[in-house]
Amino acid sequence: MAMPRLALVTGGNGFVGCHVVRALLERGDRVRVLIRQGSDRAALEGLEVEFAAGDLRDREAVQRAVAGCHEVYHVAADYRLWVPDPAPMYAANVEGTRNIIETAHRAGVERIVHTSTVGALGIPHGGIGTEDTPVSIDDMVGPYKRSKFMAEQIAIEAAKNGAPVVIVNPSTPVGPLDLKPTPTGRIIVDFLNRRMPAYVDTGLNLVDVADCARGHLLAAERGRIGEKYILGGQNLTLKEMLENLAIISGLPAPRVRLPYAIAFGFALGAEAVARVLTRRPPRASVTEVRMSRKHMFFDSSKAARELGYSPKPVEGALAAAVEFFRRTGAARTAA
Repeated sequence: MAMPRLALVTGGNGFVGCHVVRALLERGDRVRVLIRQGSDRAALEGLEVEFAAGDLRDREAVQRAVAGCHEVYHVAADYRLWVPDPAPMYAANVEGTRNIIETAHRAGVERIVHTSTVGALGIPHGGIGTEDTPVSIDDMVGPYKRSKFMAEQIAIEAAKNGAPVVIVNPSTPVGPLDLKPTPTGRIIVDFLNRRMPAYVDTGLNLVDVADCARGHLLAAERGRIGEKYILGGQNLTLKEMLENLAIISGLPAPRVRLPYAIAFGFALGAEAVARVLTRRPPRASVTEVRMSRKHMFFDSSKAARELGYSPKPVEGALAAAVEFFRRTGAARTAA
């Protein structure tokens, strides 16, 4: 009887990564997770996975981690929309990506799935973005998007040079096990804790995190080398997302729309306090407010056509996120 295939997942203890790990285990694969020493493993509790200790930037650790692997899912990223110093973010997201892809290619890995983001894609004015919408680094707002754009370019270049890389661009995943939480998870937590008296006029493409994870496996199996695939779900305005959360939670949705100028001024003040006093992420960052000027709407039809990607309606994932945040104590359990 043949041994199950071995897959390496970087960032397997993160929100999307832990769901990729679960999808691989459900398929019957063996899974190895590259994780920094001392990192939180709560998202992987109870799962039969092998751990490889090391940092993305440590070439020897990466070589040990990829040894014997058939597939590599590079999901790890420094995902923060406010950082006091962006240098570590660029080191992890850009140089870490280069290290993983080059090392995996040299080791003879059959397929490398690089997890990018829709944030690295273009959006036509007032329209819906696709994998081919023209974009440049000058369109990237903030160090997270810039670093992910640069990482995606490394992946594209590596594919041109023979590395078996397929790129996926998740939109905005929601669901359980968002432990940190992500910026989107924080919106849900703030809503549940009645800390969102107003909203801004923006839009997101929301996707069930489990569907997004399964999309990674479809990309490895059916994706064309060097191609990008948007793993999205539903395009919703923030107002529509909050109205959905109101129905799920029994709490009222905020009715006041905050003008952009006021939101920007609040973020400037919050960042000043964060830099000088708290050194903790502000309630709202300038990057987040600048990003909100565009509706982040995207089209996943290429992934549907080429990969067989078929995400579920996102209401179930929002309900699962609400249940998770309440069960873990991050959010109030009652109205």
